[in-house]
Amino acid sequence: MPTALITGATAGIGAAFARRLAADGFSLVLVARDEERLRSSAETLHRRYGVKTEALPADLALDEDIAKVEERLREGVDLLVNNAGFGHPGSFLDVPVADEVRMLKVHCEAVLRLTLAALPGMRERDRGAVVNVASVAAFFTRGTYSASKAWVVNFSESTAAELTGTRVRVMALCPGFVRTEFHDRASMDTSGIPGFLWLSADKVVAAAMRDLALGARVSVPDIRYKVIVGVGRLIPRGLTGQVSRRLGRR
Repeated sequence: MPTALITGATAGIGAAFARRLAADGFSLVLVARDEERLRSSAETLHRRYGVKTEALPADLALDEDIAKVEERLREGVDLLVNNAGFGHPGSFLDVPVADEVRMLKVHCEAVLRLTLAALPGMRERDRGAVVNVASVAAFFTRGTYSASKAWVVNFSESTAAELTGTRVRVMALCPGFVRTEFHDRASMDTSGIPGFLWLSADKVVAAAMRDLALGARVSVPDIRYKVIVGVGRLIPRGLTGQVSRRLGRR
């Protein structure tokens, strides 16, 4: 039975990955900060799908907790989903530097370290995959969040290129606005986001798994966002920055 490790596994896209992979017969290692919620999620998935579930409480903003997850990955997994992440309600100049550094720790350093912990075993077995959850924001300019997600996309593509000729895959998943707890946790006002731009987490994961099977290095779920990203790449960066500031949170 294959094993998947998912960070940020108790809500949103991470929880949707857990449901999908459990339904596909994966044993699960679930990683999140809230230990009580994490163990409840693990037990629910075990009862519903009959798969082995393991709860691994960890805050990926802390070195010692990243190290715990690295150690588990070195024991061997078949799929790593780096999903943990968060946003800030304010603009870059209004956010305390400690909060910005914490975001970079979770979005960039943890993704790098966990990917590096998982890949040697996958390469030795010549099978396995890593999905790094980024965002459509990676293709636009909006503060540290979009900058960190742009790093995730570039890192994923670069790592995938290094694995050419193997059966190990690395893919960046770049969803748009998804109905999860993400915006509420960051105290973001999403009233300015048009209703047609919202996606469901389960559909995002279904698209991701399909693209991963097809060997994609970057997955942008839904034709609406494929068009947005395509247009965004054609217009000047300064203009895309103005658009991104006006759309979405206030």
